[in-house]
Amino acid sequence: MGDEERNLIEILEEHNAIDIARYTNYVSAPQAGAVATFSGTTRDTFDGKTVVELRYEAYVPMAIRRIRDICSSARASWTLISIAVAHRLGPVAVGETSVFIAISSVHRADALDACKFVIDEIKASVPIWKKEVYANGEVWKENSEFLERRTELGNTNGGLQEGRTCCSRKVKVEAEAEAAQERKGCCGSKVKVYVE
Repeated sequence: MGDEERNLIEILEEHNAIDIARYTNYVSAPQAGAVATFSGTTRDTFDGKTVVELRYEAYVPMAIRRIRDICSSARASWTLISIAVAHRLGPVAVGETSVFIAISSVHRADALDACKFVIDEIKASVPIWKKEVYANGEVWKENSEFLERRTELGNTNGGLQEGRTCCSRKVKVEAEAEAAQERKGCCGSKVKVYVE
């Protein structure tokens, strides 16, 4: 059985809940000594604001390809039996699951480490966008993993000038930015963008 047959990757259309048992059962196997799971759920508050729901959008063909690549990378780093990844699109109410990952392996360390790797990579590099809807407004969110990855890519200097990104903008992260020029990210860092 090839790697492709042991990966189940699904991006679910609006109003389709994630069937956790289905994905857990998919990765279960007689040789599996461990099944590690991660369930990302909508919480009811963020930064003191009441959250009503999350809304997800995605570029589905690219998201599936990217998740498939992440699964291949996980298999290259750990000895895994099966991987299942499901992500919802559309509105996800408080308490509901928006992303679920299940990974089986012979030993728990491989499954646990791979599960953390997969969710971190999904948040950093898969084209799925999240809008947080509050009782008094809404905002598109950037994952801290994505922001860190973007900064890392900008610092690799792959033919770019020092401090430049591919979009020809200089990004400076500051602890204290001026209110008129700041944008607060999801994890509290403030980003000031200088366009030259």
